[in-house]
This record gives sequence, structure tokens and C-alpha cells, in this order.
Amino acid sequence: MSGSLSADIDRADRWRRAYWLAPVTVMLGSMLTLLPFVATIPILPPFGLMMLIGWRLLRADLFQPWSPLLLGLFDDLISGQPFGSAMFFWTACYLAVDMIDSRLVWRDLWHNWAIGAGAIGITLVGERIVSTPLVANVDIALLLQIVASIALLPLVFRLCAHLGGRGQKT
Repeated sequence: MSGSLSADIDRADRWRRAYWLAPVTVMLGSMLTLLPFVATIPILPPFGLMMLIGWRLLRADLFQPWSPLLLGLFDDLISGQPFGSAMFFWTACYLAVDMIDSRLVWRDLWHNWAIGAGAIGITLVGERIVSTPLVANVDIALLLQIVASIALLPLVFRLCAHLGGRGQKT
């Protein structure tokens, strides 16, 4: 009896920790753009968006539907993108992932990876259309950024699972 009570308390403690840790990791992911990376082609993935998608696909109970709006505002203020672009695209991406998730009966890593890849690709293309003129020659850099983001998605899923308590045995 006490073993079951201990497991329930431990599970509740992990949920409380993940409840505040999820938005913090999304904001920390957005703040990675502040680090001084030196590169000839800017292919730094949008880690804030990737963390948001990772948390949404693995722990849907941690965010309210309006949470991406505030997290997108934070990303807009940190990254210097046009004001409201991340707010709109992150919220639209989150709601689209939510709609896809409600239609699927079951998911595995491959489904999560495909959903996350589509969400990141569409969001990055949308933000490119909003933030740069269409005559700007940034399509190769955008393609490399999308490929790098998609390649790193399983690591983001693993990090979210570990931080959210799913990587531990109960």
C-alpha cells in the first residue's frame, strides 16, 4: 500500500516539475539565438519552436491552447523577428499539431517526427515570407535550417521525455 502511495506522490511531483519546466525550456531554447555562433550560413534551428513541438507531442497536458501565443511573443522579443510573426505561426502550428493529434489513434517516433518536421518546415517558410523580401536569396539557407531542425527533432523529443519524467520508470 505504501509503495503505491509513494509512486503516486512521485508521479505527481514529476508532473508539477514538468508543468513549470516546459515553458522554461521553450524560453531557454528561444534564448539560444543570443549565443554568439559564428557561421557563414545561418542554419541555427529554432530551438524554442522545437521544444514547444516536442513538449506538445509528448506531454499535451502541460500547455494551454493560448500558451504558444505568449511563448511566441517571448521569441519575437528575443530573436528580433517582426513583432507577431512567431506569435501567429507558433500558435497556428500548435493548433494544427493539436488537430492532427486528435485525429490519430496512436503515434510512435516516426509519426511524431513527421508531424514535427511538417510543423517546423511550414513555420520556418511562413516566418521567412513575413520577415524577408521575396527577392532575397535565402532559400538555400532556409532549406539547410529546415534539414538541421528535422535532424535534431529526435534529440529534442528525448530531452523533453527525460525532463518530463517519461524516461524514468515508475
